[in-house]
Amino acid sequence: MIRIAIQAKGRLNEESIELLRESGLSVDESKRKLLAKCGDFPLEVLYLRDDDIPGAVAMGVADIGIVGLNEVAEKRENVSVVHKLGFGKCRISLAIPKSEGYEGPSYFQGKRVATSYPALLENYFAENGVKAIIHKIAGSVEVAPSVGMADAIFDIVSSGGTLVVNGLKEVERVFESEAVLISGKNLDNTKMEIVSQLVSRFEAVERSRGMKYLLINLPENKIEEASRITPGLRSPTILPLAQQGWCSMHVVVEEKDLWSKLERLKNLGAEGILVLSLDKIMP
Repeated sequence: MIRIAIQAKGRLNEESIELLRESGLSVDESKRKLLAKCGDFPLEVLYLRDDDIPGAVAMGVADIGIVGLNEVAEKRENVSVVHKLGFGKCRISLAIPKSEGYEGPSYFQGKRVATSYPALLENYFAENGVKAIIHKIAGSVEVAPSVGMADAIFDIVSSGGTLVVNGLKEVERVFESEAVLISGKNLDNTKMEIVSQLVSRFEAVERSRGMKYLLINLPENKIEEASRITPGLRSPTILPLAQQGWCSMHVVVEEKDLWSKLERLKNLGAEGILVLSLDKIMP
């Protein structure tokens, strides 16, 4: 049995739960419960604040956790990043009032900057030779300049809409983040095997994202040309049809290329094309 820590609420909570569900793990999603067990896998889920997850994993309270890479870098706990999960992408940026001019990091010399990420900001200022006053606050960082609490902010940016609403503009992208799976440094072999199984399930889900499965009927003499258009993961699957001279091609393609490939296949004489969604792809 292993224990995974995920956010009790917040921007990564729903996507973490959805990833577990897509990986075949049925978990009690009640936010009122601190701990929930998985009925069909040796896993239990611990719901925590995001900034508590790195520490909980480092202490062994949880064996693994799903948390933003920004929290891992900020907390500097003794944990390992096992796998990048590809969701929850954001950046930690410096922003200033939109009426201010900006010519580089020297702008922040002697300025007061509000943030929930003082360690990351301290590193950035040290690397750029800036001596500024770092003012740590827990929430509502974006309002700090408007109420006179700070001259600038260092905070999470996703779309940038919150900055605009608060009269700010992004001037430096300092840290790129996404959700990651972390683990403690002292897991035994049994737990590491379970973690490996879990990562394998996550990867199967991730491989299927943005992919489509095509079933195509086409003349046998067009197989070679069609295979060049849609090479598939390794190569297309070709099956004979009852009608002589025809075959069925089964192949996986990226959704972003779907329509251009369909048009080229139609020009080759392909018929009866079916486009299906993919659920999992195992290597």
